[in-house]
Amino acid sequence: MSVAPVPSFYLYGEPQRSVAEGFVHVESLDDRSRPSEWTINRHVHRDLNHIILIAQGGGAMQAEASEFRFEAPCLLLVPAGIVHGFTWHRESSGHVTTIAAAYLRHLIARDADLAPLFAHPHAIMLPQAEGDAAEAEITRMAQELGWSGPGQRAAVESALLHLMVLALRHAALTQQAQPGTPRQAALVARLRERIEQRFRQREPVADHARALGVSLTALRQACARVTGTSPAQMLDDRALLEARRLLLYSQMSVAQIAYATGFEDPAYFSRFFARHIGQPPRSWRAARDG
Repeated sequence: MSVAPVPSFYLYGEPQRSVAEGFVHVESLDDRSRPSEWTINRHVHRDLNHIILIAQGGGAMQAEASEFRFEAPCLLLVPAGIVHGFTWHRESSGHVTTIAAAYLRHLIARDADLAPLFAHPHAIMLPQAEGDAAEAEITRMAQELGWSGPGQRAAVESALLHLMVLALRHAALTQQAQPGTPRQAALVARLRERIEQRFRQREPVADHARALGVSLTALRQACARVTGTSPAQMLDDRALLEARRLLLYSQMSVAQIAYATGFEDPAYFSRFFARHIGQPPRSWRAARDG
């Protein structure tokens, strides 16, 4: 069953198309927000991640079923595949940096410390001086993206990494102290990609390990070190994310959602959802509709 409950864009408002592996883009917050009356409706980017600097103003970010309220200066991190939208205070200013998922995986494979940044959406408050530093890095990145001189790619990556490290050091992330090796981070990134493609199949973790060419023990150890959770929980989390998304944004019945997320028995799906979320799917949907 094919379901598209929210629009999927390349950049906001642009038709979906393939993303170049090293794609990085910077634009002013004003470019798309002012014409939209400072409201960006809920949407999703399949292969693009955002780092959004709010230099002045503030607002609210909706990311799946969560809402984050923020004031400048702050950084908003939105992973690929997350349904999100924004309501900005009028005349807010800042920059939207967009990074290809393939390029982000490459950076994380080189430095596993960066992995927690895009595990979930975040709103990271910054001291004013660090907000100014973030704006300087983004301005430098935008300048480099605007020409093709010698060393341009290295300069863009340097500014991007400075921005990501600044976000990492100010984020209140509850990740493990030892984030794993680059090899483990790369393995988890490959698992995430496979889960995204196949989570509806409800395959055993052993099948994923076999397809990735590693032992079940190695896969479990990598997930524990990099994400602080198990591969089985990652599979369940992705199914639950899709279920909540369909409950929020579609008119599908609970039984249809069960089948759309790979469950053969709607009753079992309802028990699974209630065990993890604390409410049956119908009750969860009713509470949010009200």
